Amino acid sequence: MDALYLADGEETLWAEWYRSLAELGIPPLHQLPRDVWRYGLGGVEVADLSNRRRLARVGLEPPTPGRKTWPPFQRVGQQLWREGWAGLIAPSAARPKGRVLCLFTRDGEVPVGPVGRVRVVTAPPAPPSGMRT
Repeated sequence: MDALYLADGEETLWAEWYRSLAELGIPPLHQLPRDVWRYGLGGVEVADLSNRRRLARVGLEPPTPGRKTWPPFQRVGQQLWREGWAGLIAPSAARPKGRVLCLFTRDGEVPVGPVGRVRVVTAPPAPPSGMRT
């Protein structure tokens, strides 16, 4: 199963980006330029795991940064995919105030598409406040 990850806003997007780069030891300039898109999500039903109580109902703790913490989340995601959900919304590990949307792809198809024009970012933005790496 593959997935497309989206953020609830640019602060979360950049927090997740910086977290990933920090974990891999990659300087930000080595990953630029980046395309930033907005997506329309109308009509997509996703599982809501956006708070501590909802996470606990499926046996999960709030996410923390790091790839080593992914397996329990991946197991829940795979179960939701098997049940026919289009994806899930969850707290961002890199920015606890933010949310991420994981959309499951089926045969390379994503259930949503970009809206508007791409914005190309050529210089690293300031790291968002409240982020964790």
